[in-house]
Amino acid sequence: MKQRDAKFAIGQVVRHKVFPFRGVIFDVDAEYSNTEEWWNSIPAEIRPDRDQPFYHLLAENDEAEYVAYVSEQNLMSDNDPVPLRHSQVEMFFDPESAGHYRPKAVVQH
Repeated sequence: MKQRDAKFAIGQVVRHKVFPFRGVIFDVDAEYSNTEEWWNSIPAEIRPDRDQPFYHLLAENDEAEYVAYVSEQNLMSDNDPVPLRHSQVEMFFDPESAGHYRPKAVVQH
């Protein structure tokens, strides 16, 4: 497998290209690293390549807040000035600018 650099960074706000949700990145895997069960639950016609960065997001849509695991090919930058409402964002990040949050130096429980 060839080395790939992640296109997006921790703290960056992104939007899914297909499904109506956005979120802030809190972790990055250099390639797919979730379970086989999760992988096989993705319909084959929309299943992304494993050989690309996958991002962990504090995600939200109009109805819910959740954690999402998304391939790089399905994300795009989101510079919407509306802050994310996800209840865990303030635990891990400080607002920096539209489309970006700054990770807190220390996360306290």
